[in-house]
Amino acid sequence: MSDKTYSISDLAQEFSVTPRAIRFYEDRDLINPERVGQNRIYSTRDHTRLAWILRGKRVGLSLAEIGELLDMYDLGDNRLTQRRATLVKLRERIGILERQREDIEATLREVQDFCATIEDLLTREDPAPAEAKGQR
Repeated sequence: MSDKTYSISDLAQEFSVTPRAIRFYEDRDLINPERVGQNRIYSTRDHTRLAWILRGKRVGLSLAEIGELLDMYDLGDNRLTQRRATLVKLRERIGILERQREDIEATLREVQDFCATIEDLLTREDPAPAEAKGQR
């Protein structure tokens, strides 16, 4: 692994997050920078873990799930367990998102049908086009 190090500002800028967010992940033991006085020194490992955390969040994994997956990194099996567990979590997430999409599509159809019903009722009650009403 590289000996490159990063400051909290470096990471915040690179990943477009606040230093507070990075400290939050530290408080959750997801990243563990070295301390030199008051300064935090982040390793390449911390950099990689932060990238993992942020990607996991973007795809909807919880911090607990992300932590579990990160903990599998050092099992000594060339990350095979981590990759398999990640695949399981991601497939679960796909299922959740597909169900949410179905729910959203059903709700959209219901709202569209409701709009059509209201528009039909308005047309029956007042046949003047809606645009003409705005010009009166």
